Amino acid sequence: MTGTVLIAGALGLVGRAALEHFESLEGWDIIALARRAPDFPTRARFLSVDLTDPAECRTKLGALRGISRIVYAALFEKPELNKGWLEADQIATNLAMLTNLMDAVEPGNPGLRHLAMLQGTKAYGVHLGQMPIPGKESAPRHIHPNFYWAQEDFIRARQAGTGWSFTIFRPQAVIGFALGSAMNLLSAIGVYAAISRELGLPLVWPGSGQRITEATDARLLARAIAWAGDTPAAANQTFNVTNGDAFLWQDLFPVVAKRFGMEMGLPHPMSLAVVMADKEPVWQRLVQKHGLRPYSLQQLIGSSWQFADFAFSRTGHTASLLSTIKIRQAGFHDCVDSADMLSWWLSELQNRRILPP
Repeated sequence: MTGTVLIAGALGLVGRAALEHFESLEGWDIIALARRAPDFPTRARFLSVDLTDPAECRTKLGALRGISRIVYAALFEKPELNKGWLEADQIATNLAMLTNLMDAVEPGNPGLRHLAMLQGTKAYGVHLGQMPIPGKESAPRHIHPNFYWAQEDFIRARQAGTGWSFTIFRPQAVIGFALGSAMNLLSAIGVYAAISRELGLPLVWPGSGQRITEATDARLLARAIAWAGDTPAAANQTFNVTNGDAFLWQDLFPVVAKRFGMEMGLPHPMSLAVVMADKEPVWQRLVQKHGLRPYSLQQLIGSSWQFADFAFSRTGHTASLLSTIKIRQAGFHDCVDSADMLSWWLSELQNRRILPP
């Protein structure tokens, strides 16, 4: 299938990966929505739009025609990440953004065939305590408030009786690149390693506990999104999607050390949000020394120090694992070795001059 795909949140972790994947396919026109302009070459048509503003959405998106797919990867997060996940205004804002987009785009695009949207392991209460193992899509909704439920209820009601279908994806710890993402472990890990090396330090595992978990390569997730739009078995379904293996994050840190030519030090639990708070001068020294892209730590990391602390220090949790049986039975069999993924992405960010060599 070919046509026009509209990608909301096109400069985020998932949106940028989807953009790059659709650019690699023949026959796709791409309309990309983001508040800022892209800082990389792209053939996509970028539109700057505030999805929280219904009037602006109608003005800028209402005249779009010929859209056959929507990839909805836009996300609103609050500055205090973990606390914000349960707050009513975070839920209301994320629902309003999706509603405003659909109100503006759907009426003028009767050829719309598929909407892809994102949830995650918070659907299983992973942010509140030990989740059931494995998390399965058939589980009843967790009782906690979540914008996932508000968006899903809206889309299910909106889709009934129409000519388009939707697919909801639940990845785990998406690994890819985006500037200022609130949940970008890749940039947090890479910058932490680079600054440690610049300070003459070994690479220290900063987390605590032994939590078996998984990750989802953003490239793999993008392929799943494209697959779902062409697959009847994916219509109106929810799918977990992960790389296919499991690991402890501390066991992947030697991969990081090797990529940066570092020794591993003794583990020492510490908050990256705290210890990295004063490291802007060190980072700017690295930027100048290696001719890196001129980003500040805030531009590059956003709230991801908080997310790294959340991911690495979960002493009361033994595992965060998802069943991917359902998506495999539906026909999506792609997989990625997580150690190879981490090494590839770190090398890619070095090649892009985001991280030092």
